[in-house]
Amino acid sequence: MIAVIPYETKYQPDFYRLNIVWLDQYNLTESHDLEILNHPQQNIIDRGGFIWLAKDGETIVGSAAIMKEEHGVYELAKMAVDETYKGRGISKLLIETCIAKAKDIGVTKLELFSNHQLTTALNLYKKYGFEHVEVTNSPFETADVKMELML
Repeated sequence: MIAVIPYETKYQPDFYRLNIVWLDQYNLTESHDLEILNHPQQNIIDRGGFIWLAKDGETIVGSAAIMKEEHGVYELAKMAVDETYKGRGISKLLIETCIAKAKDIGVTKLELFSNHQLTTALNLYKKYGFEHVEVTNSPFETADVKMELML
């Protein structure tokens, strides 16, 4: 059974592993990604954000985060599911956890940056009410998609 658990620093290698796979697969890895993946505690948690991991027994099989951008605005980030676990609803568990926490702490807008190649992820975001907006203020050179969800 899959459990969604809060991030702990001991899981940093898993957080890195899960995300670097898809970033490299689509040739999207940038220095900004590496900074976040190598130091998630400092770049996400210590700045008021949250990371969750999907766990199957003792194996970490998914991740998702919300990063504080400014008052009331968070970015949905670093969502990944291990290739062998795709199709089991894990991404839905993770995105629902992120949205619920955002609502709980009074976030008014969740935004995300993505790439047109990530069609499965983009379709998931649409199902949860994210809408396409103009790509502005992106920390990523390869981000050609920006979506927002008003809460």
